Amino acid sequence: MEKHLRRYLGRTVELIYIDRRGVFTKRIVQMHSVREGAVKVFCLVRQAPRTFKVENILAVQPVIRRAV
Repeated sequence: MEKHLRRYLGRTVELIYIDRRGVFTKRIVQMHSVREGAVKVFCLVRQAPRTFKVENILAVQPVIRRAV
């Protein structure tokens, strides 16, 4: 999974993950780094840096912005 996540470094993605209470959560984040089982991101929802465990990330997809 870490290898899969690395291809999104520097991009804005949507993450679906399980938080520490076992709740499924979806966030829009900017990927900064992936190493040692952790993903460091900037969360666009909370407007703050966040760290996620790779093992808790269920899905990732790039956010595609289209011109109006």
